[in-house]
Amino acid sequence: MSPRPILRWPDKRLRMQAAPVEAITDEVRRIWDDMIDTMEAMPGVGLAAPQLGEMLRLAVVDASETRGQAVRLANPEVLHASVKLRDHEEASPCLPGVSAKLSRPRAVTVRFMDETGATREQDFVGLWATSVQHQIDHLDGKLFVHRLSKTKRDMLIRKALKHG
Repeated sequence: MSPRPILRWPDKRLRMQAAPVEAITDEVRRIWDDMIDTMEAMPGVGLAAPQLGEMLRLAVVDASETRGQAVRLANPEVLHASVKLRDHEEASPCLPGVSAKLSRPRAVTVRFMDETGATREQDFVGLWATSVQHQIDHLDGKLFVHRLSKTKRDMLIRKALKHG
C-alpha cells in the first residue's frame, strides 16, 4: 500500500455524505491501509476515506505519541459526548495552509465496525476524541471550517485556495 493524493477544496466530493459500509472486505482493508499510509506521510492524526475520493464511511485515527496505533473505523457514530469541551487547533490537508481553533467534546463514545467486521463501542479522549469527531464531519460532507462563522470560513477558504 502507499500514500495517495488528497482531494483539495472545492472538490464536490468533500461536501457529499459518504455511503455506509455493508461489510469489511479486502477492498475496504486496502482502502484503510492506503489511508494509514497517507495519514503517516502527512503526518496527521486522522483521515477519512472521502479525502482520498473514496465515498465510504471509513476513517482512521492515530493520536498516539509513538504512532502505529491506528484505529480503523467503519460507519462511526458518536453515541455519547462529554459536556466538557476541549479546544484544539484543527487543520485539513484538503485546505492547505490554514487552521482554526475549535471546541469539541473532550471525550466521546463511538460505535463502529472494526477490521474484523465486529461492531464495537470505544471511548476516545483528548486528541483522539477531537480527531474522531473531525473525521465523522468529513464523512458527513463537512470540513472543520464549516463549524466557524461564515466570515471566518470564507476568509480561511480564500487563504487556502491561494496557498494550495
